[in-house]
Amino acid sequence: MDAHTTAQRRKNMQAVKSENTKPELAVRRALFARGYRFRLHRRDLPGSPDIVFPGRKKAVLIHGCFWHGHDCPRGRAPKTRVDFWRDKIEKNRARDKRNHENLEQLGWSSFTVWECEIKDLENLLKRLSIFLDVDSTSIQQRH
Repeated sequence: MDAHTTAQRRKNMQAVKSENTKPELAVRRALFARGYRFRLHRRDLPGSPDIVFPGRKKAVLIHGCFWHGHDCPRGRAPKTRVDFWRDKIEKNRARDKRNHENLEQLGWSSFTVWECEIKDLENLLKRLSIFLDVDSTSIQQRH
């Protein structure tokens, strides 16, 4: 049983942002400070990537661990409405996979940043720099 009323749960869920989240802002600030320039939320690309480098044909997608089913403590599903959350997160993961594949078919390389990875921002920035600065045909990025 949910501890919140339907109205309160609806209000909570409506407050969840899909753009300009704290993890996204942290990555954007760090990349900008390192001299990278980019575009945001390109709606004409599959998945509307959070950060886009058009000249490099590279896209960065920043995923919340919970919403996208990451295998970390933040990615744990709630104990209420188990079937609902399992199905929702599985659909999100399938959509993420489809978006990565569609970007690749369009000649774009993509890099997924998980919310939990931002705790070690320096390591994340090293990996992002390699992704951004290396020819995309020579590396395969994990999703």
